[in-house]
Amino acid sequence: MALSRLLLLCMVASEVWDAETKPVDFVCNNGARRALNIVAETESALSECNDAKTFSTLVQLPCTELHIESWKNKSHQGIRGDIVASLRLLIEGVKVVRAQIQPGCASLPLQRLEHNINNYLLILTHLQLSQGPAVSPGLSCVPQSTLSLNTVLLKYNQLISGKLEWFMVDLEERCTSQ
Repeated sequence: MALSRLLLLCMVASEVWDAETKPVDFVCNNGARRALNIVAETESALSECNDAKTFSTLVQLPCTELHIESWKNKSHQGIRGDIVASLRLLIEGVKVVRAQIQPGCASLPLQRLEHNINNYLLILTHLQLSQGPAVSPGLSCVPQSTLSLNTVLLKYNQLISGKLEWFMVDLEERCTSQ
């Protein structure tokens, strides 16, 4: 009986989650976008962790440079592909680091960071864009690498508050028409 109630609760919760978190809501709600950015929270949680300041494996960094003129010439699919490729690159690096660290101070914040990056990936990949040629995700730069957690968090923050935010602002025209 308890198992069936738990299953029912999970089903209801998943339906409510789906009903309230559509990618277009992310585009139209600047507050929701800011709330999803957990970089400052992650930095704070990791500030006391000596085991997470540097990694033993290089982590490739996302492409964060934003060239406005070249972006104006890209389709929405191309811009999304650039951001998705950068997020995928970063999440793979975070997964490798998480697999190598010992359970301790940094485990939970790095897990939350991985889930946060995955949330952005899910939102972007499910975002309905205007018709156009399908574009495979591709990086707009040659990725740099680092052993520094601070650098990873800095570049992640630059990606979501830079490229991703510019993209969302560009898509906000959809908000008034819906």
